[in-house]
Formats: sequence, structure tokens, C-alpha cells
Amino acid sequence: MPHTYESLQVGDGFTWSRVITMEDVQKYADVTGDDNPLHLDAEYAATTPFGKPVVHGMYVLGLASKVLGRDFPGHGAVAVSISVKFLRPVPVGEEVTIEVKVSEKIERFKHVKIRLYAYVNGKMAVGGEAVVIPPSGE
Repeated sequence: MPHTYESLQVGDGFTWSRVITMEDVQKYADVTGDDNPLHLDAEYAATTPFGKPVVHGMYVLGLASKVLGRDFPGHGAVAVSISVKFLRPVPVGEEVTIEVKVSEKIERFKHVKIRLYAYVNGKMAVGGEAVVIPPSGE
């Protein structure tokens, strides 16, 4: 059941994890046209500071969008803004954990600020915040 503005409280949150495969990264590249070899070519990626292919940062952010729109606050939620920093690469084949937590309720607009994080191997890979219009519950 989606969370409404009225039902959400500061501190409420949700966590979800998924392993991102090379097939996932290839599909993302096919859809977006972002075929940067850093993401797709193991030989090329080995010559970079990362040493192996890494997931597109926007793909990771897309997983956060999935959490906001489907899981928490849930179906019908609309992101008004998202601001993040990409702090470390996510190697292809690793599990990413998305964590969201309500940090503020904005009464005037019935929006909520949500802290947004993505972790890989226990370390923060993405950090930021989103402003979201929660589902109406109708």
C-alpha cells in the first residue's frame, strides 16, 4: 500500500537491493545509446583507474527512481527534484542497496524530502536527496 503525505513520518524509510549484471548494463546502454567502453568493454575498463567495467551512474539513479515510484512512498509518487553526488563506482556484478528515508515534510506543498543513498560493498556510492509528491491514497 502506498504511503500518503498524512501517513509518512520523518524517519520512515525503505531499503531494497539488487545485483546489477552485465546484461543489465548492456540493456541500459542499448536503450540510452550510452555505450561508453568504461561500462561495456572489460579490456578498456582494465586500463582505467576502476580496473573493470562499472555501472552507469544514471542506471543506479534509475534504481532509486524505481524505489521512490513503486516501493516507497509507492505507486503514484512523483519526483519533483533529485540531487545526488556520485561518490564511488559500482562494479558490474555487485549488489547495490538503495536506501531512502524521509527527512522532512513540507506542509505548504504536501511534499516530502527524502534522503537517498546507494551502497555497494557496505560503502556509499551515491548520496543525495529527492523531493517527492507522495501518492494521494485515492
